[in-house]
Amino acid sequence: MRLMPTPENKTPWPEPPHKILIVDDSPAVREALRWALEDVSDLAVVAEAGDGVQALEWATRLAPDVVILDIELPGADGYMVARSLKALPNPPLVIFLTIHSDQTSWRRSFEAGGDGFVEKGAGWLALIAQIRRLLADRSKKSS
Repeated sequence: MRLMPTPENKTPWPEPPHKILIVDDSPAVREALRWALEDVSDLAVVAEAGDGVQALEWATRLAPDVVILDIELPGADGYMVARSLKALPNPPLVIFLTIHSDQTSWRRSFEAGGDGFVEKGAGWLALIAQIRRLLADRSKKSS
């Protein structure tokens, strides 16, 4: 049972989880990432998309805080999707999660509006750390 915050009990209510949208053309990657994030109390996967069109539909409908985005997607690549996400009235943080580790992919990701870049081989803990760092940085800027 949680106690209501009072002058004697200054414990604030916990922040609601940050909404995450996963965008990857591989169902196995989406499933593994969802499983990795299930036990992270401050993050909640609200939707998954397998292509850029679905990603933009979900982002418009759900206004996620973070979009985890692959570069190679059917229809529209991740760079195009990132530009469209950043044009939304309340743009999410965009973290590219990709197998590409070359400098060109990294540069293009940030030119497209990406806030972060994580190689898939770095592991889920590296991705979670990057998400939390970017959310904390955004929170500091808006305070």
